[in-house]
Amino acid sequence: MTRDAEADWPSGSPDEEAETIRAAQRGNRAAFAQLVERYWDRLYRWLYHLTRNRHAAEDLTQETFLRALAAIKSFRPGSNFRAWVFRIGHNNFVNQKRAERRTKHPLPDDGAVPAMATTELDTENREMLAVVQKAVAELPADFRIALQLRVDEELSFREVAQILGITEETARWRVFKARQKLMKVLAPEMLPPGTVSSESEPET
Repeated sequence: MTRDAEADWPSGSPDEEAETIRAAQRGNRAAFAQLVERYWDRLYRWLYHLTRNRHAAEDLTQETFLRALAAIKSFRPGSNFRAWVFRIGHNNFVNQKRAERRTKHPLPDDGAVPAMATTELDTENREMLAVVQKAVAELPADFRIALQLRVDEELSFREVAQILGITEETARWRVFKARQKLMKVLAPEMLPPGTVSSESEPET
């Protein structure tokens, strides 16, 4: 199952989403489908970053929403639904990696991470983008995952911590270390928007 980026549910007010969630909790499948439409692409892109495999990312995304549907009544009103779904997705990813280690049959590589839209970029910019993508991909997994949640998904450190099952301070530290490592290999002007931050280094 795939979703067009243009099919994303338009951003509504928190009250509208809360009502949609309540309807889904009452068993309204159409309401839950709206939530899937809104968050499918974001979750899929993030899981693709983690798996580097299109089919694995699709499978994990589908499984995540099936699990979310099964557990929707346990969702606490007022909580961050996106963070809740991403946490389910992360748990599925972790479980998959554990299963791979047990069976020693890792998923085949489906190719490189799909390039970002570059139709309007010149050759120099495409080369710079490739360097950035390579540097991010080479970050330690824990740092990369936290950074992508913070930068790509614009989640708070508290939400990142909830998704990854770590403390907020650890989330801050991982994002800081990811940025620090990127700064060592990239010129500041080449960093993705939002990567260079004025946020101070977390206490150790």
